[in-house]
Amino acid sequence: MSGEIYFSNNYRDMCEQHGTGAGFQFEFNCSRCQDTWRSAFQPYASGRMAGWVDRAVSGAWGALGRAGSEASQAIGGMVGANWGPAKDSAFQKAIGDATSHFNRCARCTSYVCGRCWNASQGLCLGCAPDTAAEVAAAQQRGLNDVASQRGYDVGGAQGQSFNVDQPRQLVCPQCRTETHGARFCPGCGHQLAQQDRCTSCQTELPTGAAFCPDCGTRR
Repeated sequence: MSGEIYFSNNYRDMCEQHGTGAGFQFEFNCSRCQDTWRSAFQPYASGRMAGWVDRAVSGAWGALGRAGSEASQAIGGMVGANWGPAKDSAFQKAIGDATSHFNRCARCTSYVCGRCWNASQGLCLGCAPDTAAEVAAAQQRGLNDVASQRGYDVGGAQGQSFNVDQPRQLVCPQCRTETHGARFCPGCGHQLAQQDRCTSCQTELPTGAAFCPDCGTRR
């Protein structure tokens, strides 16, 4: 292909050189949303003819013999010789058709579809976002940020009463079940490292104690 190539990084070559389905087709995609547009299929007559000849030679090999094989090779050579110019022409036509479906952003030079184009600014929505959409998105971000901060503050208040000095076993030493800081293993019931505390003064209770040694509260 010669000359300047448009859509150089956002098209897919779907062309087929040989066979009865030989032809040219290209798929272009929007650089912003990745939606695609496919050009109209342009048949490649030489490639289709080669496919028909190959099928005829394969079906009647005994009758055509070497002559049929030579004819197939000759047509195959013609297919290869014509492929490059024919594909270049088909690609240029596909690009011409694609320009009515895509816009080139003057700022970032990306090709975008009509839904991703800010016509009033002559720029893509990535470079010139829609104002109403940006306001709505900013409002949602503000809501999320404030709600998250309030949730953080609630968690912080709860954390003030959380005993960070109390030992905890996060995995049961008996059955290896995750305990999530529980007093007893949820898998086997094994008593874990936490010591009992008085319900009144939070003093650690000795093993087997019936009353708190500090305030006398019954266990």
